Amino acid sequence: MARSWGSLKTVAGFFSALALPAVGIALTQFGANTSAIAADTVVVRFGLFTESISLAELQKAAKTGELPESLKPYAKRLSEQQRRFFLGALGMKLPLNVVTVSKLVNTQIGTSILNDFATALAREDKAGVQALRAGLVLGSTAPQGLSILSFIAAYPSKRLEIDLPQAFVVAGSLNTAFWRTQQFMLAIAPQLNPRTPQIAFPFDPSKSGNAQVQILNLSLNDQKRQRNIPADIYWSTAATPNKPVIVFSNGFGSVRTELRYLAEHLASHGYVVAALEHPGSNETNINSALQGKNRIVKPQEFLYRPQDISFVLDELEKLNQTANNPLQGKLATTNAMVVGYSFGGGTALALAGAELQLEGLKQRCKKNLVVLSLGEAMQCIAQELPENNYQLRDTRIKQAIAFNPTTSLIFGETGLTKVQVPTLVLAGSADKTTPALTEQIVGFDKIPSPKWLVGIVGGTHLSVKDPSTTLDQIGKPNTPISGGEVVGEKAADVRKYVKAITLAFAFQMTPEAKNYAIFLTSYYAQFASTAAFPFRLITQIPPGTVPVVKEFVEK
Repeated sequence: MARSWGSLKTVAGFFSALALPAVGIALTQFGANTSAIAADTVVVRFGLFTESISLAELQKAAKTGELPESLKPYAKRLSEQQRRFFLGALGMKLPLNVVTVSKLVNTQIGTSILNDFATALAREDKAGVQALRAGLVLGSTAPQGLSILSFIAAYPSKRLEIDLPQAFVVAGSLNTAFWRTQQFMLAIAPQLNPRTPQIAFPFDPSKSGNAQVQILNLSLNDQKRQRNIPADIYWSTAATPNKPVIVFSNGFGSVRTELRYLAEHLASHGYVVAALEHPGSNETNINSALQGKNRIVKPQEFLYRPQDISFVLDELEKLNQTANNPLQGKLATTNAMVVGYSFGGGTALALAGAELQLEGLKQRCKKNLVVLSLGEAMQCIAQELPENNYQLRDTRIKQAIAFNPTTSLIFGETGLTKVQVPTLVLAGSADKTTPALTEQIVGFDKIPSPKWLVGIVGGTHLSVKDPSTTLDQIGKPNTPISGGEVVGEKAADVRKYVKAITLAFAFQMTPEAKNYAIFLTSYYAQFASTAAFPFRLITQIPPGTVPVVKEFVEK
């Protein structure tokens, strides 16, 4: 959901790194082909067979970058990528202090995850959860911080024994929504890849406009809710009240510049864009939480975020009426469009009329949490809200765009049917954080028309973000629930297409709507596709694929 998912993402990633490596070391012995790492007088048990490796060997491997001697007989069965993953995970340190780790592993969600992973420990007693909790907390006090190695060294037992068959079960259940999405994409690929005729397009909507972009930095204080909301206003002298004001809602743990390239593009074409930062779920809040100063996110943030957008629109209307202000008379605040990314995508849908329905979420979030994606786990925080239904629509919002939004749990069975404005949803087929099938495709089917679903085949969760906000992805390990992000220059084609369709969508609220409608078609998506990223655009789930959707959702 953002530059950092904070503690929830970090510890969940640690758990996956802890489970899969142990699976991997034994898989090399038994002939399977998957990711590898290992643990200490880590003993991996498979029936009567065992394989062990000492902590000293693992520590040496982390320093030298060379596989331990005891693993070399199996190394031939590991790919180069698997070797790198093994050695990289050993050296991975988690930016969590002991206070944060202690708080997290004692929460309901943390305990549930520990329970799931404890089933893979081969112990005669029933203290698996306590042992995992102790290893994590004590490991985080090590001078070098919490890592797989410090966890093993702190694990309160002479040996860390892993039951391989059960580890298969736990590891295999990690982020099931992502794997279902991959199966779904394979199943419907023929339907979403039609041959289209060659069409001449009148111009290139991905090119910048002629107006020079300026940025006005504001710090807006909502005294009623005691929230200070920073906002960057992108505008140019070409701005007119005939074009909607566009408000950006940032992803979880992120910053207001995460879609800067898109804000500049829109402003160069005469739109006023307000890119704000939600103070209870931005990067500053997450960094503070990592230091143990506050919670990662409070459940009230699901309500405050839409209210932040409404407050910013109120403040922009004041500017619109302020004499000598450069934006005076240029702001159509009653005719606005919202663009949200990830957690912000859910925010955008709520403003468009989607109703928060939490009864089913509260039941779902009591069950096995290992199977959840990070996006689903994030939504589980809302279970602490007192009511089951919340309506947060702002009638000034006349269109909504949701990039990689979270929708699977927060809107219940019928919440998305209450969306009341034209809506565009974007999904990436390789998104691990908010898997397309569960978070976008199923939800899209419930949204009333007019609507558009944009599919980025090969796109990951962070592919749409500004390159300046994804630099931290360099060197991150690729696990079942995070990593492997396609960003920066590699995702340039994605950002180019995002600029085109967002501009075309915004123009649907102006007298020039017809001139831009062609860019919101499958024909243009096919035309704009590249070898790295085939783009797809549909306005309804193809009838032939509906059974496929139901099949994977019901699994």
